[in-house]
Amino acid sequence: MRPHRLSSLVDRLFKSRETIARLGATMHIRITDEYHNARVRELELTADFLQKKEEEKEAQREVRAREREEAAVQRELDRQREKLNKELGHYQSALGRLRERGDEAGVAEMEAKLAEIENALQDVESRTANVRAGYVYVISNIGAFGDRMVKIGMTRRLEPLERVYELSGAAVPFRFDVHALIFSKDAVGLETELHRQFASQRVNQVNSRKEFFYATPAEVRDALQRFAGQHLIEFTEEPQALEWRAGRRTGEADVPAAGAGGVAARTT
Repeated sequence: MRPHRLSSLVDRLFKSRETIARLGATMHIRITDEYHNARVRELELTADFLQKKEEEKEAQREVRAREREEAAVQRELDRQREKLNKELGHYQSALGRLRERGDEAGVAEMEAKLAEIENALQDVESRTANVRAGYVYVISNIGAFGDRMVKIGMTRRLEPLERVYELSGAAVPFRFDVHALIFSKDAVGLETELHRQFASQRVNQVNSRKEFFYATPAEVRDALQRFAGQHLIEFTEEPQALEWRAGRRTGEADVPAAGAGGVAARTT
């Protein structure tokens, strides 16, 4: 039994019942309606159980993936905080020496740099405290999914492209292209709203955790323009798809040119 085979298995059970009735007609042997309906119900319950079991496994995988992502975010924030605190200490020491020397121009420059570092530290602390802040990304993989499918997701990483690089791992044949990066203090809400906007175009209508949609980058950009207060870091409509395009050029180069007496053949 597999959940997707339920209809074919119910049909097979019905045909088996008809065969038994035909072969056993002379001896009045047949499967009763009550027994047949009970077996059909057994198949339905088994399919439902297996489906729910698979959904639980998928949910657990999603939880583990989310925990790994949050751990990566925390490590990144900790590294950034440590780096900024070290820089802060160095610049404070340098500022003290400049003040002792009476270098007013150097003091002003150093104070400006210290202000930048303190602002960066405040940003790190704010990102740590606000679990909803982050980046919403729109990416595509034309070589794997075609030119009318995008993935709309979010990450709390300080460097959001690191998350995209992870998604471009061994599970897909080509790297993802980034079409949009949007920073938002409520990235969770923005992602949810975009998913709602494209709900009817969702590729997987059963599992909402699969964030792929039948849409073009331009359609997502138009949807983003309806939301105020978002910082569109970058937008690119045409995917680079460097690996996929390079592979196509290589494949075309391998195809023999048509001669005077024949037509070039190409297999895919």
